[in-house]
Amino acid sequence: MTIQEVQHAIEAEVVPGTERSDVTILSACGADLMSDVMAFVKDQVLLMTGLINIQVIRTANLMDIQAICFVRGKKPSQDMIDMAKENDIVLMCTRLPLFLACGKLYEAGVRQGGVRKID
Repeated sequence: MTIQEVQHAIEAEVVPGTERSDVTILSACGADLMSDVMAFVKDQVLLMTGLINIQVIRTANLMDIQAICFVRGKKPSQDMIDMAKENDIVLMCTRLPLFLACGKLYEAGVRQGGVRKID
């Protein structure tokens, strides 16, 4: 699934300056604990989180995650946007809660590895 398809499926906006058209999403991880992300992440994953701090970008960079979506209408800070740009990480924002965003991706065809909701 392309970033544009993900964006459409979860009603998300891509943060200006972090756009990329070459990212393919095969699975999704919904988590607010970055230690869980590090334990369960797979290749070509979209990280969906309600956590808004620089650690999210650092974790994504460490785990080779190329796309992050912030849920519940949360917006990243300029420091987060700058770090994402430096590391070629796509940032998106959706007003949907985490559970619904995961469900919409599943409905849209994110199947390989499944959509994983970590509590």
